[in-house]
Amino acid sequence: MSSHTPRIVSLLPSATEIVCALGLADSLVGVTHECDYPPEVVGKPPLTASRISHATMTSAEIDHAVRSQLDGHGSIYDLDEEQMRRLRPDLIITQELCDVCAVSYKTVEQAAARLFDGDVRVVSLEPNTITDIFANIRTVGSLTGRDAEAEQVVAELATRLDALALALSEVQTRPRTFVLEWLEPPYAPGHWVPEQIAFAGGDHTFGHAGEPSRTTMPEEIRAYAPERIVLAPCGYYKEEIIRALETARLPEGWGELPAVVSGEVWAVDATAYFSRPGPRVVVGAEILARIIHPELFGAPEEHEAIRVPAELMRT
Repeated sequence: MSSHTPRIVSLLPSATEIVCALGLADSLVGVTHECDYPPEVVGKPPLTASRISHATMTSAEIDHAVRSQLDGHGSIYDLDEEQMRRLRPDLIITQELCDVCAVSYKTVEQAAARLFDGDVRVVSLEPNTITDIFANIRTVGSLTGRDAEAEQVVAELATRLDALALALSEVQTRPRTFVLEWLEPPYAPGHWVPEQIAFAGGDHTFGHAGEPSRTTMPEEIRAYAPERIVLAPCGYYKEEIIRALETARLPEGWGELPAVVSGEVWAVDATAYFSRPGPRVVVGAEILARIIHPELFGAPEEHEAIRVPAELMRT
């Protein structure tokens, strides 16, 4: 496959970012409806559509819709097979990790088998940790003849994480940090997010690194007594989080949590830096470092994180 530039369809926003980081933006012939970064992918043919809308549904309604669709073994995404056939890809990148995040691998594999008589390679990326994300970058590099570029991207990202570790080497305090991955019901963080917290110098024990995020209970949150809270509901940008807080009911006892009392609740671009297992998870760790240790790294800038006023958070 490396003998020519492949025609790539990415059915994952994170894979789209990886492909572009390797200098292959021009090879991307089709993307998802959520692929919005880097800017050069905007305007490429979208092959997916969602049946669920952040803009019109509350956090609780979205959770209910997702659960009922998936419990009925449906999908929350539509795949435009006709468009995919016309694009004649050599390589389709998808995932099996999460039916809520993207079109399921099974759907894509069946479609590819129907449409392309086995001429097209379907690759599934399964990252659970930051190490896995780096491995995915190398995998895409190897599939596209860009091994050297992939090594360079990974080396640069690893250097930035090392720089955080070095800056934090003398730090004694690791504030208890709760990254909320969904507002209603509340989700404790999983996969690579606890690692992002650890790299940023926070206590990451509320989540489970390498495992799926999970619903949590108000008692559990109160017992942890977080000193920093970061609102990062999967797939949301900061402005959407602020809008979602108008209708969301946060867990009982929220107002008494140390982070809320001291004004240390922040909203971040979850979809850019936390939900997507691509190169920008390192930026996510750097943003968290500014939230958790502003005395070392400086406070986050407005475009990175916004402080959430207590009056916006209701229980």
